[in-house]
Order: sequence, then structure tokens, then C-alpha cells
Amino acid sequence: MGAAHLVKVGLMGVVGHYDSADFNLYPRDTRVICRTGRGLEFGTVLCPLEDEFGNRADGNATNPDGEILRRVGADDDLILERLERHRDKAFQACQKLILDRRLPGILVDVEHLFDGESVYFYFLGDVDSQLETLTQELASTYERKVRFKKFAEALANGCGPDCGTGESQCSTGGCGSCSLSGGCGPKSK
Repeated sequence: MGAAHLVKVGLMGVVGHYDSADFNLYPRDTRVICRTGRGLEFGTVLCPLEDEFGNRADGNATNPDGEILRRVGADDDLILERLERHRDKAFQACQKLILDRRLPGILVDVEHLFDGESVYFYFLGDVDSQLETLTQELASTYERKVRFKKFAEALANGCGPDCGTGESQCSTGGCGSCSLSGGCGPKSK
């Protein structure tokens, strides 16, 4: 179990308990990538739940909501920018289809998860079967357009064992195969 934190994740700002995979304590307002029940998501640390000596304020809770994988880096910012562009396009497309099909419903927002696999459409009020069908069509369209799942997986997991560690095969800080600074497979011995 890594260092415990309270983290706000996703567009709706859901707060949960997240343990850091790297055992680091992250200070307040640190931007992080988390693995949640929905997938990979962007989050912001609200506060660590333990001190530098490992004393936990949460009573050693054993059921975290997910884990913090790492601090947001430059590569992550590029993905977040791209997701934002797709989010705006998905919002506009959904709005247009709602008007064209004369469907009841007010679209509030659209959220792409960091891993590029899931798209969530948020509506005000109840969602009828017509709106549900519409959003499934749009989600399918925009999930196909966000074609960097493998890149996001490499950012989450690296390109091989020991990726980004001192045990990796390259000493230059990046292997080029996973587009990560410090990323590569195991060292040849």
C-alpha cells in the first residue's frame, strides 16, 4: 500500500482516497494521473493522508478508490490538450444532433477519460432512451477518433519492465519506443 492521499478526479471532481503507486507523498494541488474504477483519469491532490513518517490520518484504510500512478508530465499535458479538443467537438456534435432530432434534454458537458477509451456525456435531468441511443452513437464515434490508446497505455505502464528506472536499457533518459522520457525495457546484461 502506497502513501495515502485525498484526490479530486474527473470532470465532476469526485473526491476519493488514492494510494500512490510509487510511495511518494504528493503535496496539495499536485496534478496527477490516477487509475480509478473508470480507467485512467486526471486528478488533483487535495492533501496527503499521512505525514513523512507514514502515520496515516485515515486510520490505515485498506480500500482505496484507486491509485496515483505519477505526477502529470509534459507528455501527459499533450494528451490532455488533445482530449480537450475532442471534448469540444463531441459537445458540439451532440448539441447539433439533439437539436436536429428535436430531443428533450440539456447537455451540460462531455468528458473523455485520460486513457482515451471512455467518453461520458452529462445531461441535466433524466436521460430518455432516445438520448441514451444518441450518446452511445457519439461515444462510439469519438472513442474511435481518440486513437492514442496505446500511447496512453505506454504513459501509464511504460514500454516494458523497469521502464523509466535506473534498471532500464538506455542511459539517455528515453528509449523512443514509448515516447517517455526515461522510458525503456530492461537493461541487457
